[in-house]
Amino acid sequence: MKQRKSLSLSSIGIYVFLFLFSIFCAFPMLLTIIVSFSNEDSINKHGYSLFPDKFSLDAYRLVFAQGDIILKGYLVSIIVTVAGTILAIIITGMAAYTLSNPNVKYRNGLALYFFITILFNAGLVPWYLMTTKLGLQDNIWALIIPNLLFNPFNMFLIRNFMDSLPNAIRESAYVDGANDIRIAFQIYLPLSVPALATVGLFYALAYWNDWFNAIMLVSNHSLYPIQYILLEIKSNIDSLNMIPQGAQTSSIPAESTKMAVVVLTVGPIALLYPYLQRYFVKGLVVGSVKG
Repeated sequence: MKQRKSLSLSSIGIYVFLFLFSIFCAFPMLLTIIVSFSNEDSINKHGYSLFPDKFSLDAYRLVFAQGDIILKGYLVSIIVTVAGTILAIIITGMAAYTLSNPNVKYRNGLALYFFITILFNAGLVPWYLMTTKLGLQDNIWALIIPNLLFNPFNMFLIRNFMDSLPNAIRESAYVDGANDIRIAFQIYLPLSVPALATVGLFYALAYWNDWFNAIMLVSNHSLYPIQYILLEIKSNIDSLNMIPQGAQTSSIPAESTKMAVVVLTVGPIALLYPYLQRYFVKGLVVGSVKG
């Protein structure tokens, strides 16, 4: 009986700790949401608070006052994120399958080639020259192709996951007459869904948060992703804040607009993460077992 009571108390202690820790982790995002709905005068007087004096939608009105630009930006970001993530997962998965296949000659040399790219970077100038030579300017591909060259870390993560699968699966498929393409797409990639979902979340985050490609390669306003549009709004507000006192800038909800930009940026990904959480944890843990 004493052992059961001790175990119960320890479990309660763990649950209380996890509950408090989860609140601690969620507090910054909760404060950001509340501040984005706060009145600017209240923020200037009392600072950031969970219980502001007045609530206001001025920040969101300012952001969405851009009209169709915001909606077009969301549409561009969704298209780029979905298309880029799918293509990147396919390329990364096929490369990982190749390096995990013991029948491929010089696969260790290829793995070293990919590993070197983690340590060394060619730099911005060669990257820009290559993208322009490929015609990646002022088109949707300029937002997809540069990030499509997969991250070697993601490839090694999937390769390690595939290495944990029994090699007898591949050998049995060879005996049944299947080729490597069929084995990869019908056997190994479906079995690697946890690792692929983990890597897919990494790629989706990279595509969704990308604004650098838009600055460097896109000048057509209809192709601007939401991140770049929100960055422009924030930069414009910061510029107005630099105007000397006395100018009529007090009506601009600067601080609450910054928080609204964060909410509009992080919100879609934050809503997507719970659906991928179980795959994310399993894929990250299993993929790190073997080197």
